[in-house]
Amino acid sequence: MNAMTSELSNVYPRNYLHIKFIEMPRLGGLGMWFTVFQFFCANRMIHAVFFIMPALLMTACSLHGHDNATVNPAHFSTANLVLQIQGLRPCSSSTDSDLHIDSTSPVVVLTHGCLDSAARFTALAEVFAFQGQQAICFTYDDRDSLFKSASQLSESLRQLNEHLQDKHITLIAHSQGGLIARKALTGQHATQQWQKTATEIDLVTISAPFSGVKEASHCASGKWRAISLGLVDAICWMISGDKWYEITDVSDFIQNPGTLLPQVAHYLKLDTDERGTCRSFGPNNKCLESDYVFGLDEQQLPPGNGHADENYVLVQAGHTEIVGDFQTPPHKLISILQQQGIMKPTRPEKLAAMNMLLSRLY
Repeated sequence: MNAMTSELSNVYPRNYLHIKFIEMPRLGGLGMWFTVFQFFCANRMIHAVFFIMPALLMTACSLHGHDNATVNPAHFSTANLVLQIQGLRPCSSSTDSDLHIDSTSPVVVLTHGCLDSAARFTALAEVFAFQGQQAICFTYDDRDSLFKSASQLSESLRQLNEHLQDKHITLIAHSQGGLIARKALTGQHATQQWQKTATEIDLVTISAPFSGVKEASHCASGKWRAISLGLVDAICWMISGDKWYEITDVSDFIQNPGTLLPQVAHYLKLDTDERGTCRSFGPNNKCLESDYVFGLDEQQLPPGNGHADENYVLVQAGHTEIVGDFQTPPHKLISILQQQGIMKPTRPEKLAAMNMLLSRLY
């Protein structure tokens, strides 16, 4: 995998289209590798095409194990409803999509990032369950348009809300999921969906690239799109799907994030300073894989798009570290969520049990 990030511009003679492979932000913290190209000369482009295509097919994400919990946290002991709602499911790798919900209690909805799944938050959902809170997951096709995924999330939340007596939903979303979650709660379509709906929504976005993905800027370059006679568009679509242009900093999705619905009572925007972070270490404590994905500039919302009750928190943490992986409990995230009243505090007499739980899960 590391070979894919090495500069290959000296592999071919100067009269070929030279390519440089760059590590692309791993949307959702799953070790996704994007191929971003830089054009130095454009002779014999057809030869370059045959080189590019196999390389693209080789790009993949290094998935870390994260489904270590031994119970299904979506089967709550006080559940009084069994629901099936498209897009919503238990936070596990199980094929069972039945939601066992206690309609008299608030619901936490967790939304994963790119190339991820509901299993990403299995352990975190169990931590919520330990605190007496029910958490479920929203899952989507990460190659779909972000607008489409946002619309699906908005409709799923609306349907969930119809079944709740305690109409309080907390939506927590990481990385690309943060883009989708915020967009789901903005715009005319969402306003129509939620019109006259009595509910209270708390929104939490984590490490979301609201200013666009910097390494995807090549895909928005009019110069290279024209020179390549459409090849840039095709390659960018092959890499990231229908959202390929929407993640760039010039897209309407990024430039016009919209105003949050009045049903959004609180908004916690959690940004991560990922400089100097490491995902995995080798011998002599050498960093084998960086956990830097998005810079702080990429996580900024365009000016004038805040929320009346927005709380901003900046934390020094890696992109995957903040939500936890197979070896790192999300201590910083749990602490912030508890400080902000999103997750219930751990009672002193339960601290030992909480630490044991985290050791088992991660």
